[in-house]
Amino acid sequence: MTETPRSPVGKFCWYEYLANDLDAAKAFYAKVVGWNIQPPPMNSPFRYEIGSVNGYGVSGMMEINAEMKAMGVKPCWTGYIWVEDVDKAAARLTAAGGSIMRPAMDIPGVGRFCVVTDPDGAAFMLFRDAGGNPPPEPAAGTPGLVGWRELYASDGAKALAFYAGQFGWKKDREFDMGPRGVYHIFESAPGEQGGIMSRFPEMPASYWGYYFNVEAIDAAAARATAGGGKILMGPHEVPGGQWIVQGMDPQGAMFALVAPVR
Repeated sequence: MTETPRSPVGKFCWYEYLANDLDAAKAFYAKVVGWNIQPPPMNSPFRYEIGSVNGYGVSGMMEINAEMKAMGVKPCWTGYIWVEDVDKAAARLTAAGGSIMRPAMDIPGVGRFCVVTDPDGAAFMLFRDAGGNPPPEPAAGTPGLVGWRELYASDGAKALAFYAGQFGWKKDREFDMGPRGVYHIFESAPGEQGGIMSRFPEMPASYWGYYFNVEAIDAAAARATAGGGKILMGPHEVPGGQWIVQGMDPQGAMFALVAPVR
């Protein structure tokens, strides 16, 4: 009997980097994370570079255009969440207190997307591929994939309730971090997890952060600093025995790395 695959709704299916200097961003992340970065096989009115692992696309990179600059957009990483209907999902999101930063639009031959924020102002994308379900990912833990997603919110419990209501995410477990509050671990799709916590007082705004898998944390952190980035936290061992660092790339965007060994 063939098992029916579960719906990809709620899954993080793509990650996108907005750069001031696209060539510099490509060089940095290719070195640190190990992606093969090249233009997509399609005609495009602007440069859009694809970061891949053994032929599997993980991320897209593009330069911040004049319209974005006028809106105050800075270099950053943004995640795409899969939905069945972008317009309906956007309507549900605004009804629940979220906001639309850019109305839904089509990318010919690719899919439909909408730039949104949750009620706390953390940005992400709603997305539906034109061709159907996303392709199977390489094995979990493969270097170059995103191994963890993390939301810093004004209220972690309320944020988890919002995403659960929008995308069907399920709470897996939680950790009491003492003065830093509760760390909520969620499952957004089979085999895909992340964490939500209340942000620290020194953080000016809520945001999503993404951890890229690397083979060993010290070596990857050294590549990041050699490439002009800064390590802001770590190396630090987390429950489960993995090692992480959080950093800032040369263009001021936050990034993070996770590895099974130091």
